[in-house]
Amino acid sequence: MSSSRRRPIRQRGFTLLEMVIAIVVLGVGLAGVLAAFSTVGRGSADAAIAQQMLAIAEEMLEEVQLKPYAAAANTARADCERVNFNDTLDYDGYATSGRICTIDGNAIPSLAGYSVQVSVQAASLAGVGAARRISVIVSRGSDSVTLLGWRTDYAS
Repeated sequence: MSSSRRRPIRQRGFTLLEMVIAIVVLGVGLAGVLAAFSTVGRGSADAAIAQQMLAIAEEMLEEVQLKPYAAAANTARADCERVNFNDTLDYDGYATSGRICTIDGNAIPSLAGYSVQVSVQAASLAGVGAARRISVIVSRGSDSVTLLGWRTDYAS
């Protein structure tokens, strides 16, 4: 007796259902990876903006602190220029909106969107009677950086 068995034919490849499941799984994985990249990218832009705001605030605070303590007469400023500021009190109330200017009043195009506010107030600093508290606030959109500094009348 000869047994003639038929060998089953082996099928190769994927069924349509397997293909759809594979595409869905790959799509979900890819969406997760793209979401992670988006979060990292947004965070790095925020860090660059924060670093720029800090640099602007440090420059302005240093500019104010380097001016003499004693008030001196000067001419009125035009727009956002600071070239005629000759003492720390001249900076009190200085503010720009949506721009940062050079000392002679020219807006810096690459810093469009940033704003600065300066406040200089008489204050007591650990027993030093002649002191001024300097506050510099730099903002862009809803983000802001505030630096505080002091200027005393140490030369008198």
